[in-house]
Amino acid sequence: MSSEATAQEEQSEQLVYAKVLEIGMYIGLVILFITFALYVSRVVPSAVPLEQVSNYWSHGVHEYLEAVNDDFLHMEHPPTGWAWVNLLDKGDFLNFVGIAILAGISILCYLAIVPTLLRKKDNAYLAMAILEVLVLSLAASGILAVGH
Repeated sequence: MSSEATAQEEQSEQLVYAKVLEIGMYIGLVILFITFALYVSRVVPSAVPLEQVSNYWSHGVHEYLEAVNDDFLHMEHPPTGWAWVNLLDKGDFLNFVGIAILAGISILCYLAIVPTLLRKKDNAYLAMAILEVLVLSLAASGILAVGH
């Protein structure tokens, strides 16, 4: 195989990855804009009233979640990890959808190049791509949560 053909195949993986990343980034940003507009326009009511948000800015994440839970949510436990998914009817938590998409798009990018790597029989890069998907998915799952 010529070096030009090899360069084209490598470029095709890069282009697939970049295309998926671009689409995911635009989807995530559009969702962020829409959910933020819904939040600030108060179309979707928030857990923390908009005029009180600044009262919590000085809190660390854990302290913030405890205070918001005590003051507004009244759940058995503060919403940590993926518990925000249960609060999508609140405008301030609805904003997390776009953030989750932006944070998780790399997983889809790696999955998108797997067929190309299989077709090329590029086992080393295939193994790395699959391991990357597994590691990122495991990290996103919260199964290995530390620091609680």
